[in-house]
Amino acid sequence: MDYVQSLEFLDRHINLERSKKRRLPVAGQTEALSLEPMRKLLEVVGNPHETFRSIHVTGTNGKGSVSAIAASLIEARDLSVGLYSSPHFVSINERVVANGQPISDESFAAIVTLLASVEEMIDVPLSWFELMTALAFIYFSEQAVDVAVVEVGMLGRYDATNVITSDVAVITNVGKDHTDGSPGWRRKVAAEKAGICKPTSHIILGSDMGDCADEFTKVAASELWQQGDDFILASNQLSVGGRVLDITTPGQNYEELFVPLHGHYQGVNVATAVAAVEAFFSAAAPQELVEHGLSEVHVTGRMQALESEPLLIVDSAHNKDALEALTAAMVETFPRVGSWVLVIGLLQGRDVIEQLQALDIGSYDGVICCEPDSPRALSANELAAAVQTFGIDAEVVRSPIEAVGRAKAVVGDNDLVLVTGSAYVVGEILDVAKNPPRLE
Repeated sequence: MDYVQSLEFLDRHINLERSKKRRLPVAGQTEALSLEPMRKLLEVVGNPHETFRSIHVTGTNGKGSVSAIAASLIEARDLSVGLYSSPHFVSINERVVANGQPISDESFAAIVTLLASVEEMIDVPLSWFELMTALAFIYFSEQAVDVAVVEVGMLGRYDATNVITSDVAVITNVGKDHTDGSPGWRRKVAAEKAGICKPTSHIILGSDMGDCADEFTKVAASELWQQGDDFILASNQLSVGGRVLDITTPGQNYEELFVPLHGHYQGVNVATAVAAVEAFFSAAAPQELVEHGLSEVHVTGRMQALESEPLLIVDSAHNKDALEALTAAMVETFPRVGSWVLVIGLLQGRDVIEQLQALDIGSYDGVICCEPDSPRALSANELAAAVQTFGIDAEVVRSPIEAVGRAKAVVGDNDLVLVTGSAYVVGEILDVAKNPPRLE
């Protein structure tokens, strides 16, 4: 099959990323889930995941950034690196990257064709994400990568990626996303994320786990490092074009590391990634090697500036914690010299009022509500009604692209437009930025 046919094949399988039933019942029903379909599929195609070493990354927020940073730090050592991440913004190929380059359409289609040919040999239904994960592992094996940095899709224990036996298991943080919110949810989520830790894994905790820390300390693992204790972000300062960091790890004191990323939270992510890579190699890297790796880091859709007059910023923050971090980063990074207009589109399943509070919705001079291109999209009218409970009039423009156009039409060159709330909204804007319409 060709590339288009391969996408159509994948779309005939259940995709929880686009399903309205995305929330997982972590309050005790995860026993219905299983990794057996994934294991059977990989066995049929020769267990490609056993051909490379790996760093496995989970967490409610930050796992995508930590994964991208870790991959760049490893690539700086002249090793071949695979990066499997989600979601994608413009092209599905973004999810499967080897040595900084997304998988080609031809390789994508060839591997999907292989998976389609063996699917009937699996006696249980396969999901879209299971097939995508198998595709990534096959591709990494074909490319003979030395290391794969693998981002968990959801939670951890029963995620399709958890068939790997990782050298390092990273848990960035524990948040409420994708849970039913029942009492004790935090400990249950922590236990699910701890499920990626194997006896051979060196565990990296990227934040203070509080009263659920024992969910990680009690699992069998080779070693455990905690941010703030075993590795420390000693300084995290705003700089022109990014941040300057001082990081202390068990093996090294790094001073004045520059990273071209915005937001205090990215400093935390960098420290976590540096520790993870040091744990992987069981040795610290020279300062100049880390400097080089960080200089090459690019994280799509996180406080990404697309235009300058007016300043157009896109950020895929989509839950309370991420939106709070975005709000703090915006205030720290950009001087308030003109009007700020917010373009926002949200998905169903989260507390809308809580999300708007996290954004400090009242601080914007204008709000335009749109709808993500997803079956899980929250109605723009419903979102506007929630905005109005704060005493703010919100405009409804359902198309994210048209909403940004409207925002740019009502602001001046010295003003700012922020687009956020969903990776689907940001993806539409990035697609237009990458492929602007042709003028006849």
